[in-house]
Amino acid sequence: MTTYDEAVRRYFAAWNARAEDLEKAVAAAFTDGAAYTDPLADVRGHDQLAATIAGAREQFPGFVFRPLGAVDGHHALVRFGWELVAPDGSAPVAGFDVATLAEDGRIASVSGFLDRVPAA
Repeated sequence: MTTYDEAVRRYFAAWNARAEDLEKAVAAAFTDGAAYTDPLADVRGHDQLAATIAGAREQFPGFVFRPLGAVDGHHALVRFGWELVAPDGSAPVAGFDVATLAEDGRIASVSGFLDRVPAA
């Protein structure tokens, strides 16, 4: 497993963590001052990241984030697709993220893009 694959594995572990494991999963995946920006969020640090993840999990109970396609990386950059899968197997939300890795392999920043969202 490459450094890129491992970083993305930890990223999904954080997004899929149970409430009682969220703080630990965020710390394993992200640096202390990590930045996360997508069309719906612009947050910094473990506390704000955990709150953002918890909010998404509350909005989509029972859903699971999973990778979509291959992980690709060079230098300190990694890019990957993802989808949010409902209990019935449908995936109403999908996106694409680009992350910058710190020297320890944790994520220092994420720029996220939403490619598929449910109609309002």
